Amino acid sequence: MAVQPAKKQRFNALALFRNALSYHQNWEQQWRSPAPLDAYDVIIVGGGGHGLATAYYLAKEHGITNIAVLEKGWIGGGNTGRNTTIVRSNYLWDESAAMYEHAMKLWEGLTQELNYNVMFSQRGVLNLAHNMTDVRDTQRRVNANRLNGIDSIYLDAKGVKKVVPGIDLRGGGRYPVLGASYQPRGGTARHDAVAWGYARKCDEMGVHIIQNCKVTGFDIEGGVVKGVQTTKGRIGAKKVGLVPAGHSSVLASMAGFRLPVESHPLQALVSEPIKPTIHNVVMSNAVHAYISQSDKGELVIGAGVDQYISYGQRGSQHLAEETLVAICELFPQYKRMKMLRQWGGIVDVCPDASPILTSTPVGNMYLNCGWGTGGFKATPGSGHAFAAHIAKGEPTALTAPFALSRFETGFLIDEHGAAAVAH
Repeated sequence: MAVQPAKKQRFNALALFRNALSYHQNWEQQWRSPAPLDAYDVIIVGGGGHGLATAYYLAKEHGITNIAVLEKGWIGGGNTGRNTTIVRSNYLWDESAAMYEHAMKLWEGLTQELNYNVMFSQRGVLNLAHNMTDVRDTQRRVNANRLNGIDSIYLDAKGVKKVVPGIDLRGGGRYPVLGASYQPRGGTARHDAVAWGYARKCDEMGVHIIQNCKVTGFDIEGGVVKGVQTTKGRIGAKKVGLVPAGHSSVLASMAGFRLPVESHPLQALVSEPIKPTIHNVVMSNAVHAYISQSDKGELVIGAGVDQYISYGQRGSQHLAEETLVAICELFPQYKRMKMLRQWGGIVDVCPDASPILTSTPVGNMYLNCGWGTGGFKATPGSGHAFAAHIAKGEPTALTAPFALSRFETGFLIDEHGAAAVAH
C-alpha cells in the first residue's frame, strides 16, 4: 500500500476533524428528495430493499429510468431496518432454491455493484437438528441443495462442535444437538446499508425517491391502472409495482382484489456488546431461535412470529422470553447477559411459506409480497427478477412459479420445513 504524503495526511485529518464538528451540516445528501412529477413510466410502491432493488434493476438492466419509488415513511424505516440480516439460499424446493441462489450470487458482488459497503459477511449458517426427525429432514434438504448446485453440508454433532465451539451439544437436556446443515456461503449483511446503497444508485440513474408519500388509492380505468392517489396528490403511471412488505393486503384491497396472506409481528432482540464469541449464524428450527454476533459485538437473537394477526411492531413478551430460554440452553455462557432492545417487524405470510411475485387482476399492476421472514436474504434476487417481470409485462423463469394463480391451481411451493423458524 502506498504511503500518503504528510501534507495529504494532514489535510485528510483536518477534513475529518471539520466534519466531526459540523453536526452533518452542509453534508451532501446520499439521494435527493424531489417533488413528484405528474406521471412516471413506472411507480414502485414501497421504499424498502425489494422496492429499491426493483427500481435499480429496472434502470440498470432495462433502461427504464422515469421511475418513482414511493415510501410512506423514510427509506429503510420498515422491514428492511427491522430484521436480523441473515442471508442463505439452502431452501428445499427447486423453485425456491433457484430464487434464493440467484440472490446469493448477487449478494456476493453487491458491494462492488453498488460501490457501497453492504458489509456482506459469509460466515456460514447452521440449521440444527435436535431429534431423528430433524436429522432426516435436514439430510433431505442437504441432498436437495446439492442437486441444485447449492453449497450445503451435513454435520454430525462433532462437526457442529468443531464449527461452533461454544455450543452445548446437550442443549440443557431438552434440545440435544444431533447434527446440522451447514451452508458456508451463507452469512449476514448490514440491512440499512443495503437500502442506502440501492437508494444512492437509484438516485444516480435519475430515479425519484419520494419519502413521506403514503398511497391512499389507485386510479383504475377499464381494469387497467392509470395512476396512484397519494398524500402528495395524484401521480400518473403506465405501470405500478407493489412492494409493500407487511401491508400487501391493504394495498390489494385498495386495488379491488384479495390476497391469501396474513400479517404477523416477527420478533428480534439485541444484547449488550461483548468480545467475539460466535463466528457463524446458528439457527434452531425446533425451538424457533437463532443467533449471530454483529460487528459491534452485540448478540443478534431472533424468534418466530407471533400467532396473532397484527400490524404492530413490538410483539409479545412471552415469545421473546421463550426464545431466550432456548438460547441459554444451547449457549449457557450467555445466561447473565443483558438485552438492550427488542423490536418486531410486520411480515406477510402465505399458506405455503413462499412469496408472491405476480401480475395482478388489474392490468399493468404487479405485486411482490408474501416473503414471510425470508425477505431480507432475497433482496437483490427479488428486485432483479421482479424488475424483469415488470419490464417484460409477463412472468420470467424465476417469477412464474410464484404467481398468485398457484393458490387456485394447487401448485404450491411448501417451504415450511426449510423456513421453519421462517428464516
